[in-house]
Amino acid sequence: MKKLLLATLVVLSLCSWGYLVHRTTVQLALYHLPTKMRPFFFQNLDYLVKHSVRPDERRRFDSTEAPKHFIDLEAFGENAATQMPESWAEASARYTADTLRKYGIVPWTITENFQKLTNAFRRGKRDSILYFAADLGHYVGDAHVPLHTSLNYDGQLSNQRGIHSLWESTLPELSFDQYQFFEKHRVRYLRDPQRAAWEAVRSGNALLKAVFDEERDLTQQFPDSVKYRIQRRNGIPLKYYTTAFAKAYGQRVNPAVQTQLRHSAHAIADFWYTAWVDAGKPDLNALITNTPPDSARAQLRAEVKAYKANALLSKGWLRARAVNNEQ
Repeated sequence: MKKLLLATLVVLSLCSWGYLVHRTTVQLALYHLPTKMRPFFFQNLDYLVKHSVRPDERRRFDSTEAPKHFIDLEAFGENAATQMPESWAEASARYTADTLRKYGIVPWTITENFQKLTNAFRRGKRDSILYFAADLGHYVGDAHVPLHTSLNYDGQLSNQRGIHSLWESTLPELSFDQYQFFEKHRVRYLRDPQRAAWEAVRSGNALLKAVFDEERDLTQQFPDSVKYRIQRRNGIPLKYYTTAFAKAYGQRVNPAVQTQLRHSAHAIADFWYTAWVDAGKPDLNALITNTPPDSARAQLRAEVKAYKANALLSKGWLRARAVNNEQ
């Protein structure tokens, strides 16, 4: 029983990006969509924000879910990020499908969900569109996280255990109010979605060395008694980084975290848009369940304006923060 509980705590502590960031990226992605897509996504934004973390929740009971969130590039050679085959057919022919699933399949999970979203758009299935848009957004976000590209995903191989949640959950929670969410981005059609998925993986992997090096260097200034705190969860003692260490670490690695957050939002918008285009640009207004009142349209315009002015938080319009506070 204790082993099962500990395993559950480990899974929960390694939830990718933290719920706050996942929920934020899907909301920010909406504001980059073209005007023909925005009203439908805006009407269903609460659903997308809430369910953007569903893939992490599935990990608690679905044994096939975990490999969809990462890829351990070192397992495929020193230069796997640039030399590994991008297509599933070529990669599985070289390494076998079982080996790929063992070491993670996030770039192919992205394209699988992209294809499912495209088909949902094509069939005009409202619920399916929302379901796969939320899941796709999650996996795209995961691919941008450095520690989702490494065998040493939690620093367990380098005596840096806990660095996973430090980088992608603790740092955003500590600095969220200071983040600049807006970055100009013109939504783009992805001519090669599989390559775009790999570009996301490479962007995260490029930061990996600094993630570990900065923690190791900073540790020289922090004795263990100041670096760590012990917290018992259900009777099990667990070691966490202290707030003091996390803040000092954040000063060293920022703005990498907020940059990856913004890039994740841009990529999510690109994938949603490309799926819609590939489906023939169906009329999404026909899927709106109730005609939005003028106030809703005005709210959408106001939120886009606030996003560009980095004022979503100050106006209380960042839904990710509201949902997280409710839980």
